[in-house]
Amino acid sequence: MASLLHPLASRRRFLQDAALAGTSLLLGRQALAAGEVAYTISPWHGAVPPLQAVDTQGKTWRLDDLKGRAVLLNFWASWCEPCRAEMPTLQQVADLYGSDKLLVLAINFKEHPTRAIQFAASTGLSVPVLLDPQGLTAKAWGVKIFPTTVLVDRQGRPRQRVQGEVDWTGAAAAQWLEILLKQ
Repeated sequence: MASLLHPLASRRRFLQDAALAGTSLLLGRQALAAGEVAYTISPWHGAVPPLQAVDTQGKTWRLDDLKGRAVLLNFWASWCEPCRAEMPTLQQVADLYGSDKLLVLAINFKEHPTRAIQFAASTGLSVPVLLDPQGLTAKAWGVKIFPTTVLVDRQGRPRQRVQGEVDWTGAAAAQWLEILLKQ
């Protein structure tokens, strides 16, 4: 009997977490409307988790293979409104710097590949979209808030974690990127 209660308890916990996330989303949207910052940025602490993910074209991406250029690892989902709102500015930054200097990798969290592909096509997203169908990559990178972007320097070291929606074409992000590109 106890084993039958566990899935229900897990479902209840999931629904409670989803309600809290919805409240956080609403507060974040209100903060943006009021002109306040809707993100937090913190230095990266700890070991470098592995990154090995397949994109929507079947190519495998590894962090070790990307040394020599700065990388933004953006964890997102199509159901996440702040993720959807910031995605055009990530694309603009990717276009501005070029993938040989700054590579933006959009890591889709737990969605069917078809959904990720449809979202990219409907929004004109051309940065590589990596798939994280079980959420293992997000878990390894400590992602609990969407969107989360990890700024990785040219030596492959994570430098900062940004949680929440960012205008990647704005002044604050420009400063972060300039520092990242010099490291």
